[in-house]
Parts: sequence; structure tokens; C-alpha cells
Amino acid sequence: MNDGAPNGADINRIILESSCDALGFAMLVCGRDDTILFASRTMLQYFPVPAEMLLPGTRLRDFLGAVYDTGVRPGTVPENSRRRTNREDWIAEHMALHWRERYEKVERSGRTRWVSMRKRRLSSGIGILSITDVSDQRKRDEQLQTDLERVELTEEILDAQPNPICVKDRNLNYIAVNKAFCLIHDLSQEAILGRSAWDLVESDLAERFEQSDRRVLETGKPHSEAEHIVRADGSDLWVLTRKYRVGMPGRHFVVSCMNDVTDIAGWYNGSEDGPAPSGGLQINDYSIFAPAQNFYDPFRALNVQQLVGAGSMIETLPARGLRVLLATADRLTEERLVTRLRGSGLEACAVRNVDELTAFGRASDSAGLKLDVLLLDGAFPDGEHIATAWRNCPVVTVEADQDAAAVLAEVFRVCAERPQASPLLQSDWSLSFEDEAASAVPVSQVDVLVAEDNQINQFVFTQILEGLGVSHRIAANGREAVELWHELQPALVLMDVSMPVMNGFEAAVAIRTAEKVKGVRTPIIAVTAQALDIDLQQCKASGMDDHIMKPVSPDMIEAVLRKFMPAKAMRTTG
Repeated sequence: MNDGAPNGADINRIILESSCDALGFAMLVCGRDDTILFASRTMLQYFPVPAEMLLPGTRLRDFLGAVYDTGVRPGTVPENSRRRTNREDWIAEHMALHWRERYEKVERSGRTRWVSMRKRRLSSGIGILSITDVSDQRKRDEQLQTDLERVELTEEILDAQPNPICVKDRNLNYIAVNKAFCLIHDLSQEAILGRSAWDLVESDLAERFEQSDRRVLETGKPHSEAEHIVRADGSDLWVLTRKYRVGMPGRHFVVSCMNDVTDIAGWYNGSEDGPAPSGGLQINDYSIFAPAQNFYDPFRALNVQQLVGAGSMIETLPARGLRVLLATADRLTEERLVTRLRGSGLEACAVRNVDELTAFGRASDSAGLKLDVLLLDGAFPDGEHIATAWRNCPVVTVEADQDAAAVLAEVFRVCAERPQASPLLQSDWSLSFEDEAASAVPVSQVDVLVAEDNQINQFVFTQILEGLGVSHRIAANGREAVELWHELQPALVLMDVSMPVMNGFEAAVAIRTAEKVKGVRTPIIAVTAQALDIDLQQCKASGMDDHIMKPVSPDMIEAVLRKFMPAKAMRTTG
């Protein structure tokens, strides 16, 4: 045999060391006399003792004493390691554990480390200790426990909610419901979970629910609708149902929350005298709503990209006089779009069917009038028979739920590509076809006239006033403000003091001079960039009633309405 070859004991040691390294654990083997027979190098990763303490022949008691002295030992943390028990008691306790036939425990070692200790005492008296780092597993277990507690807390919160709430997965099966939702159906959670709406409601309702759920899942756009539900006990429940998409791509869910408005809302069936042919919810008493904080930020809500895209086109158009006809059978769409178009300085009106559209065309031809744009609702009856250019007028298709600002930008784009037509006053084409014998309906006066030359500020004023439900018109300079005042007789004027052609002070003087002849007085509010004494004195000298400073906010405008238009302010605030 070669003297340089390792003997059997060395081979066994090499095999044990390699096994510990490969399997990721540390091993300590003791003889019947409590001396170390083998200790893997990985023991030093768990116990920072001197390396000589791991040599064969070292007494187990001496090794445990060295572990105690480091302060890093199983079951302790460094700041408490010397407070729990004295050295001899701790060594005696662990010596006794080593003589147990079997012992397993997961203990904390240091601040963030957890180790699994497994001890076996063989029949020959040899003791084996294996140590494994289970910190990652422990963290996962703790995270799982935390998640379970969070889920339990969430379920408790949902069950405590008075409003019915349900969650559906991608297959539109219920995966979570609260107690209020279960009470509607008079079923337990176990009877609902895992099922779909087809199992709980009638097929026509299930189909409608599925369509809205699919739309929310595919587009991510929230859905809301007012619903009348009859509970299993026969009682009525009036709700405003809102649906949202939550989750990550590939794992989306639909959350439906039914806000109970039974106590504050009533149901009307609609009538010929009502604002709409179909029924809906209406508030019984607005006085129950207490004023709260207004979080609306007009600058954040402003669609700057849309404004930039349309900016060059807006500059090429006249400040007012564009003629737009809306063809829609939806009264709500008519009111929303016509109000926005008029508020932006366009001459706009609407027809509701093909007969009215034909009659309007004949009347405008006989009067020698031409439209700039025809806005055609995609759901307009027989709309597919209307050509892309109706009576040499470009046709723009709109949808009932399309954003009014996007429609306005599209009108600007189309008109910018056409030669400019001569301006036309609203009174020249406010036509009605409700009755053949009926005469033209005069256009109602606007509530507020805004004189502002800056386009961004114009958009801000428009969004605020529209949000408050206040009709308005925009003038781009002082001279136009005076002209629109003569034409519309607004109830209030918001006058920017710095404008081209004619500034706000000169425009206020011109209005006050004209009022002496007409015998009326319109409140004029100065809109200033700074509140210097000389500006305030000039505002008062020119006949203005008050002033506000830029940037304007909804609260600021509401305060002005309450002071100078109290009746309108009451309507806008409920």
C-alpha cells in the first residue's frame, strides 16, 4: 500500500464533508464518552466558535461552552442571550438533550435566522446532530400565516359591510361573497361560491350580467347601473351597482359592489312630461347631503394631450360662429353634447329623427344657410342611409358615451380642413319640428359669460362650469364679450382684466354704459392674476362688483355663484 494514500477514516471524513456540503446541512457526531468524533466545517456557519473546538476528541461540554460564550445559540437572540439562564445550566440542559433517543426542534438563532435541529442516539451510544438553515422556509410560513390573517380580516370587513359585494374570476364564477350578498339570495356562502349567475338568477338577467362582466374584464373600464332588486324575502332593494377589474394580467377578477340607496332614492317610471321616456332613480331629498370637501382639480382633469393636438386647429377657427347639427334620438346625449358645443362658442342644435333632419335641411336651404358639421349618433334611426357628406356638409359619427371634449376636438379638426363659412347667430336657426304649427323656440339665455383669451384657462372654466351644471359661453376678448353680452344677456360675467382687442376694464365700462339704456345690471366679476391695490381700484372704477384670482377652482366659482346667483347655486348644489 502506498504510504501517501489516505486511510479508511480519512475517506469516511471526506465523504461526510462532501455530503454535508452537497445537502446543505451541518453534522456533529459524538461518541459514548461525549467526545466529538466528527464535525463538518459547515458547523462554523451556525456557531462562530474557534475551529479547534470541532476537532475529533474535543469534549462535547467544551464545545457547548464555546457556543454559549459566542452568544449565538439556538433559542436565543443576542441581546437576551445572557439573561435567560446561566452557563452551567444551559450546558447541562443541552447535554441531557444529546442523550435523548430522538429530538427535533426548530429554533431561532440570532435575529433573523431559524435552524432545524435533529438529534438521534443510536443503540451503540453514538449521537448524531444535524442542523439545517430553515430561515427561508420560516419566512414563507410566516408570510403565509400573515396572508391568511389578512384574508380573514378582509372577509370580516366585507361581511360587516351593509352593501352586497361579490367577486368573480375569469370564468365569471363567484369566488368571494359577503353576507349582505348572501342575504339577497337567502343562500349560504358555500351554496354560492363556485357557481355562476346562470345558477342563481333568470337567464335574461344572467346574460345581461355576463355581458357587463365580460366588458369590464376585457376593457378594464368600470361599469355602473341603477338596479331594482327584490330580495328573497320579498323586500325591495334599490342599488347602484358598480363593477371594477382588479388583479394582475392573466389573473383578473371582477368586483361588483351594490351601493344600497333605498333610504335616499325613489324610483320613477317616467312620463311624457318627464325629462326622459324611461324610468330611473331620483334623489328624494338633496338636503340630507352635507357639504364636503371638493377634491376636483381642473388642471389635473384637463386633457392636455388633446388640447395640444387640437391647439393648432383651434387657432385657425373663429372664436364663434361654427354651425353644428346633432342627429340623435337620445335626449341625454343631445343635452350633454349641445350644451358643451354651445359652451365652447359653437352654434349647435339637434334633431331626433330622419323626418326632422329632412325638414331641417329644407328649411336651411330655403334660408340660404349651410352647416359646418353634422354629428350623427351611431344609434340614430336609419342613420346608415345618410351619406358621408350630407348636403355638402361633412358627417362625423359619434357614440352616446363618447367624451364631449373628444367630439369638440373632432369638430375643430373637420372644420379646420374646410373653408371658413360666415358666422350665423343662434336665433337664425333655432328650429323646432315638434309641431308643424309651432314657431321657432327662442334660445335660452346663458347663466355665465366668461371673457378669457387663454385657451387653457378657457378649458378650465368650461370644465368647472359644466361640472356645476351651469350654462355658459366663452368670449376670447373684451370686444367679443360685449357683443355676447348684448346677444345673450347673461346672469353673470367673469371678466379677465388682461385681454387683447379690448381689455376687461374697457369691456366692463362698455357694458355698464349699455345697461343705463336697457335698465338692467349684470354682476361682473374681475378675474385677475394678482390682487394689487391699483388693479382692485381700477376694477371698482370700471363698475365691477367683485374679483377672484387665478388659478380658479370649483370652490371659488361656487362661492361667486352663491353670492351673485343664489337661485342657481342652490340648484347646482342640490
